[in-house]
Amino acid sequence: MCYEWRLTDVTIVNVALPTIGRSLHGSGAALQLVVAGYTISYATLLITGARLGDMFGRRRLFQIGVLTFTGASLACGLAPTFGFLIAARLVQGAGAAAMVPQIMSVIQQRFEGQARARALGAYAAVLASGAVAGQVLGGVLVTANLFGTQWRPVFLVNVPVGLAIALAVPRVLPADRDTDRDTDPGTPAAGLGALSRLRHLDLAGLATIVPAVFLIVTPLMLGHEEHWPAWSFASMAAGLVLAGVFVAVERRVASQGRHPLLDLRVLRSPGLASGLAAVSLLMITYGGFLFSLALHLQSGLGDSALRAGLTFAPSAAAFGLCGYFWRRLPRGRHHLITPAGSVLGAAAYLGLALDLRAGTTGGPWLYLVLIVLGGGLALGFSPLVTHALAGVDPAGAANASGLLTTTFQLSQAVGVATFGSLFLTLAADRGPHASAHAVAITFTGLAVLLALGVLASLPLSRLVARTVRVAE
Repeated sequence: MCYEWRLTDVTIVNVALPTIGRSLHGSGAALQLVVAGYTISYATLLITGARLGDMFGRRRLFQIGVLTFTGASLACGLAPTFGFLIAARLVQGAGAAAMVPQIMSVIQQRFEGQARARALGAYAAVLASGAVAGQVLGGVLVTANLFGTQWRPVFLVNVPVGLAIALAVPRVLPADRDTDRDTDPGTPAAGLGALSRLRHLDLAGLATIVPAVFLIVTPLMLGHEEHWPAWSFASMAAGLVLAGVFVAVERRVASQGRHPLLDLRVLRSPGLASGLAAVSLLMITYGGFLFSLALHLQSGLGDSALRAGLTFAPSAAAFGLCGYFWRRLPRGRHHLITPAGSVLGAAAYLGLALDLRAGTTGGPWLYLVLIVLGGGLALGFSPLVTHALAGVDPAGAANASGLLTTTFQLSQAVGVATFGSLFLTLAADRGPHASAHAVAITFTGLAVLLALGVLASLPLSRLVARTVRVAE
């Protein structure tokens, strides 16, 4: 329920973007920051949220995350300016980062064997249903224009849901064990214990990776509107330097026997590097697809928010079905699913480019191609995640999962920044023809990048095939 709520909030915003832009008189770059700011905040704090849950109790961190997310949603819904909205979205991402890792930890702890597989399968189904619900609900709420509030209900709807979840937490989540066994939680000594546990956090790693990501991604979103001034390149260069510093910091923390934010030694696991590269390229295209198509349908073609939301629904439904049932395919062919799915996805991006370049609203062909795209992306993504983690030693499983999750969240933000900027630059003249040209070029770029993802996945695919042959 909680993860569906968070994912619904992610997808619901895409449909509302054009209305937000008109209401607050913001630029395309500001719209990119509304989407990517949340994702960056969530991704960079995700592993820290998991560590804090281990230290202070998962139910406690989950409750804090729910209340933070709910309060930030209220702030988003009442935002008077774009700057206020973007800041509130960053806080929303932080709340999600405190909340979501606790769900996965509970699944890992409370389920084993086939029960865990079923729980993870249900988790995948929730992902899909949240995506569908978000697109459609966003369209309904914006089109309804409740009390003349236009886009604001897409955020305000989170407030009653969040309060209901917060009230239900004590009844549905197991109580935390006392993390300070020798002290009463209300005493000053317990506070000192909490400070002691905080010292186990990799604060140096956090202090380098967060600014590094923002320094790289922000100019990608703002540069096209500012005509790529010198500061944009200087910012990206500084971000890359900080990324190098982050790698050095993480290696030093690991060599000292402490817990780094990301233990990079896990990259030596068979197939993981190939899986991360393929996941990254796939999710970059997905982020660019959602952002660009939402703007094209509404700002370019003049579709209503409801029609735009319904346009996305077949793709999200296909993603959920294929992502859930791919395991039923013959095991001896599992190594082919990711490359084949990615090829399907690349072909669908090209099909969309050909269909949308005419500048007309979609017909049956558009919905058919979107179904193929959703199914292809699911077949590319779902087995990829499973296979990328299969060769990881149990001791490194948490680090590998955290690295994988962070990678695909940040990749979505990069997709919004790069392909969103490409679309906005090409569609600068406004009107259906400029938008059609922009979306055709953008989706062709997405197809090329996903084709590179096929190549990136091949080493992992060969490893999976060898593993199956040995097992037989």
